[in-house]
Amino acid sequence: MDHVAAVMEQWGRERPDLDVSPQGVIGRLHRLALRLTDELTAVYAAHGLTEAEFDILAALRRQGPPYSLPAGDLASQTMVTSGAITKRVDRALARGWVTRAVDERDGRGRVVTLTRAGRQLIDRAFTDHIANEHRLVSMLPPADRAALARMLQEWGRALDDEP
Repeated sequence: MDHVAAVMEQWGRERPDLDVSPQGVIGRLHRLALRLTDELTAVYAAHGLTEAEFDILAALRRQGPPYSLPAGDLASQTMVTSGAITKRVDRALARGWVTRAVDERDGRGRVVTLTRAGRQLIDRAFTDHIANEHRLVSMLPPADRAALARMLQEWGRALDDEP
């Protein structure tokens, strides 16, 4: 019996009037997400990166040359506020991984660009990150991986479509 099953059993005893079966999915997903985060951040740390720094460098790298984004777009792609992106970019700037310049299209905005050092770092880190993700999903049979990916995508869409 895993931790979630034990919790469900306790609630079943204490509140038999409630169907606690959603905890079997939600509780396990939550615990798994925390566990996966630990596994992922260990790889980032091996490259001297935090999760936030990895996220910024990866967002810039996947844009292709010249590996640039306006700060606002970088914030939306990394799902953080503009204030948070400023702090993250400041740290990456101080470490020589990015540059920040005035946006030529909008003089009020800033464009963040990956430096050569930043690109080399994220390429090494991303290679190890993908190998780690392969290791993690290899714990499931290939058919289950594909089915799980589809189910999670459908569930995410359903949540996004909720009023």
